[in-house]
Amino acid sequence: METTNTNNTPRLRRVLTIWDLVFYGIVLIQPIAPVGIYGITQKLAHGHMSTAVLVAMVAMMLTAFSYGRMASVYPSAGSAYTYVSRAFHPHLGTLIGWAMVLDYLVIPIVNVIYPALTFKRLFPHVPYAAWAALVTGVIIFLNLVGIRFTARANETLLAVESLVVVAFLSSAVYFLFHLHGSGGLLSLQPFYDPSTFNFGALRTATSLAALTYIGFDGVTTLAEEVQNPKRSVPAATVLVCLICGVLSTIEVYLGHLVWPNYSTFPNLETAFMDVCLRVGGAVLFHAMAVTLIVACIGTGLAGVAGAARLLYGMGRDNVLPRKYFARIDAKHNVPMFNVIIIGALTLVGALTISYERSAELLNFGAFLAFMGVNLSCIQQFYVRPQTGRKRRLLTDLVVPAFGFLFCLGIWWSLPLPAKWAGGAWFAIGVSYVAIRTKGFRTKAPKMDFSEQ
Repeated sequence: METTNTNNTPRLRRVLTIWDLVFYGIVLIQPIAPVGIYGITQKLAHGHMSTAVLVAMVAMMLTAFSYGRMASVYPSAGSAYTYVSRAFHPHLGTLIGWAMVLDYLVIPIVNVIYPALTFKRLFPHVPYAAWAALVTGVIIFLNLVGIRFTARANETLLAVESLVVVAFLSSAVYFLFHLHGSGGLLSLQPFYDPSTFNFGALRTATSLAALTYIGFDGVTTLAEEVQNPKRSVPAATVLVCLICGVLSTIEVYLGHLVWPNYSTFPNLETAFMDVCLRVGGAVLFHAMAVTLIVACIGTGLAGVAGAARLLYGMGRDNVLPRKYFARIDAKHNVPMFNVIIIGALTLVGALTISYERSAELLNFGAFLAFMGVNLSCIQQFYVRPQTGRKRRLLTDLVVPAFGFLFCLGIWWSLPLPAKWAGGAWFAIGVSYVAIRTKGFRTKAPKMDFSEQ
């Protein structure tokens, strides 16, 4: 609810439309989202990545609806951390925040590994470790000197990505039509092949395919600047997942038809580049490679900046040692110590963890947060509704409950290594919060996501 501005105090203006939010969400997710995980997910799904992307889309759309509704009530930074803290208890919110910290730490690792692998495909004689060190160095250098991608740069990147995606789609359609005629464009095999379909494999693949949608919740951070946020924010978050899901499904569907046998890819991590090479030759191969590198470096740059500033907020509130983590470099106005620490962790992670494992670990924290948001929506609107507000069975209970169950199923299907590593991180968080709150009896330590 807006308050009357009687003293000319600056405030955010509600000027954004639902389509502004949708565009922003697509920028966050990126049109090439499924490209990086294509080969690995195809293998996990036994060739059914198209189905895995669609199943993940259902879970994300249900969860996106919950995010949007909670953002309309609590239009502040922190998303899942804030919603769980307000709907349930600050201690539970802090544990969800701890899971979100894991994501902030893993995002730069994921976005160093993939461009390093891509560079390795382009220049095979240079060791992977050298490329990982170079990409990490570039990201850390840009963070230390205070350079960051602006909204205009993101729009330019989105335009380039869109051109490459359109080039792939048109080239793939032409390739299939020229090879098999119009009938070559239509097949149920990418969605269901009875000779290879396995429900357990599909569940595991869906837990990785969900990475396609990571970032949709960023739409909710603009809730204070949206016209009619109670309707626009939930609708926009769902539309973002729907549009990106349909586009991603088309991309992987055509990729499957172009290269039906996933076991023959030269390299699973960069498999989609081989699909591009088959339909568009060297030009499309290199265009996709450059686009992937630039996109990952941009995301990695933002990821390191976000993680460093999150650690700064935790240091400022003495959740972490203030002496080290709350220091700002006077010349460049960045938390230099935090950036260097994140950079070191990123390089170590890129050299010791596979792309597949890092992506799964990212989803471990993300889906804990998603489950927390769905439960918060039930608590906020059905269990404890505002005075005078009637409960609505479908939107207040059924939709978020199904969102929770879908997310639980995907989270439960994560491979054991990701669950062990994520579980260890979460156990450390529980122990830390228990010590800081004297057995959960005092106030929970604050996590400030406001600058992310």
